Amino acid sequence: MPTFYNNDERQAWNLAESLTEQAEESMREAEQALETWKTGKEMNRLRCIRKGISESDAEIRWSASTTAKNSITNNGFYVGLATMYYSAAAANYSRALYLRSLGGRPMAA
Repeated sequence: MPTFYNNDERQAWNLAESLTEQAEESMREAEQALETWKTGKEMNRLRCIRKGISESDAEIRWSASTTAKNSITNNGFYVGLATMYYSAAAANYSRALYLRSLGGRPMAA
C-alpha cells in the first residue's frame, strides 16, 4: 500500500506486516521440526535394517522415541502459532482496508 489516508490505517497495515513476518518465522520453525522428524525416521529405519529389525518394528520404535514425539509436538505448536498470527494479520489488513475505504486525502508516505 503506497499511501495512507490516516495514521490508524498506517498503524493497522504496519501491525499486519509485523504479524505476517512472525507467522512466516513460525512456519519456518514448523518446517524445521518436520524435517527433524523425517530425518530421524529415515536414520532410525536404516539403523534398524542394519540390525535386522523389520520396518514395522522400526516404525514403532521411532514413534515411541522422544525425538519423534518432540518433533511432532513442535510442528503442531508452530503451525498453530502461525495460524494465529496469519489470522491476526488478516484482521489488521482488513481493518486497514476498511479505514482506507472511509476516504479522505492521502497522507505523505
